[in-house]
Amino acid sequence: MKDDFIVPLNGLAQGRTEFHQSVGKEFFERFENSEILAAGLDVEVVIEKSGRFIGVDCQIDGSVTVTCDRCLADLRLPVSTGFALSVKFGDPDSSVEDEGEREIVFLPVTDTDLDLSQTVYDYICLSLPVQRVHEDGECDPETVRFLSSEDEQGQTQKDSSSPFAGLRDLLDKK
Repeated sequence: MKDDFIVPLNGLAQGRTEFHQSVGKEFFERFENSEILAAGLDVEVVIEKSGRFIGVDCQIDGSVTVTCDRCLADLRLPVSTGFALSVKFGDPDSSVEDEGEREIVFLPVTDTDLDLSQTVYDYICLSLPVQRVHEDGECDPETVRFLSSEDEQGQTQKDSSSPFAGLRDLLDKK
């Protein structure tokens, strides 16, 4: 299991196998358009093999750095997520019994390795909030100043060339 999250299924012993991986910036650079600028994550993977059953349990903890949606400065977010998979060989079949809380992953019978890197990446990204902003007052004040519609004297700027200036006047009258 040297290559990040590639699990050799043929050589996997019966019983429980555990491995630990640290995930950093290099991991996310392999994925196109990743919004994650930096990371410090610990990934614990436990694989249970019993007969034809292969179960994969993964826990991911740490933090990632993304861009703040408001001020565009770096924003560090905590990550604590995990997933449980059942690995099945063959084509997806509608007659497959329910695995409870486990997600079922189908692999072709000829596959000898299970690559978990895309799944780990997806779960990390899904654990992040949709709106990524600093707590109130923590955004870059220089950038926030440009976002505000107030000038240096605290007066609201009125731009008469704006197509919405007339609407703003209606609101001001109320």
